[in-house]
Formats: sequence, structure tokens, C-alpha cells
Amino acid sequence: MELQQYQQWISHFYKKRGWYALNSFIRVSFLAEETGEVARAVRALEIGRDRPDEKSKAPEHLVQDLTEELGDVLDNIFILADKYDIRFEDILSTHKQKLEERFNEIDNQKEGIK
Repeated sequence: MELQQYQQWISHFYKKRGWYALNSFIRVSFLAEETGEVARAVRALEIGRDRPDEKSKAPEHLVQDLTEELGDVLDNIFILADKYDIRFEDILSTHKQKLEERFNEIDNQKEGIK
């Protein structure tokens, strides 16, 4: 699925459930919550949870948990972008350009290019 197609789909999905109507400040709070869940999933993969009240999970299940949490983070970013009429492709290309401009001179100096 292409990014723009997914952005339209997830916006429609959120609108059907009334979630889209929540203001951007609330959406950013959800994004922060989901980011914490990504951190928990990475911790489980890297060093474990060491919780007697939780059952151990196989590595492939832990990767699936991380995959789902990353999806939740992306969905909140897609919704924020949609609310401000920003296409995800524009986010990616603008960010790439920013990084290239910021680090191009430094990278060239490291490589001995002037």
C-alpha cells in the first residue's frame, strides 16, 4: 500500500470512529503514550521485562508487539499530518532535504571533499 493511500485510509478509519475529531493536543498525548509503548516493546526485546506477573513471550511475538506499536505511532503521525493537510511524502522529502543540507558539508569534509 502506498503512503498516500494509507494516510487516506487511516483518516477515514479514525473519522468513522469519531477519533479524528479529537484536537491535536490530545492526539499528541496519544502519540506520546504510543511512543512509551514502543519503548516498552524494545525493552522486552533487548533486555526483557523481568515481571513475575507477565508470561514470557517468544522473540517472534516480541517483534510482532513492536511492529504493532510502531504502527500505532505512525497512525498518530498520519492523523496529525492529515489535520494540517500535510502529505506524508512531503514530510519525507522535506526531512531528507533538511538532513542533506545540514550534514552534506560535514560529510564532504570527512571524506576530504571540498
